[in-house]
Amino acid sequence: MSRLFDDPTWLLYGIPVILISLTFHELAHGFIAYKLGDPTAKDQGRLTLNPIKHLDPIGTLMLLIANFGWAKPVPVNPFYFQGNRRRAMMLVALAGPVMNFLLSYLSLWGWKWIVFGGLSHNDYLLNFFNQMVMTNLYLGIFNLLPVPPLDGSKILAGFGNDNFAQGVYRMEQYGPLLLLILIVTNLTDKILVPIADACLHLGFILTGMGYLW
Repeated sequence: MSRLFDDPTWLLYGIPVILISLTFHELAHGFIAYKLGDPTAKDQGRLTLNPIKHLDPIGTLMLLIANFGWAKPVPVNPFYFQGNRRRAMMLVALAGPVMNFLLSYLSLWGWKWIVFGGLSHNDYLLNFFNQMVMTNLYLGIFNLLPVPPLDGSKILAGFGNDNFAQGVYRMEQYGPLLLLILIVTNLTDKILVPIADACLHLGFILTGMGYLW
């Protein structure tokens, strides 16, 4: 159950966390696509930190209610890419989750600074960084699931030949149904939670807080 129902004050730090997490995720997609030669995201004003440009109303609401969600996908035109287009699409898709993992890692350092910097009495900052760590960790892992239209399916397509990639892309019509089944049957939690725990453990080690785990 979402913390929205247990603690409405969560919105005070939860909304900024969601805006930052989704915005940087989509910006990363667009930036890498632009660097690889595709100006589509830039031309449509998506290379911006303005969250309004990136938010999907339903996806944002789902994040508030169900602890998972999505943003408005950044438009990508693979015909602008030079060389291996499948590999380029894989890099563009990977950029979003990588950004979430980076934000989670940096936020863990922020959490450490709060706890050991004498500011642990500041509940807002403590909750903000804690939520940044967990939200971005789960967003990154969730988007790596190889289920269309999540980023993981595009990453998977980049590892095969053209026929394999086309097969993956054809699955997009069934993607929403597959995701719904995963969520309703609670399989997403069974997949995400152990991976998130392992990643969080690694993060504690990398920030020198392994002894707190």
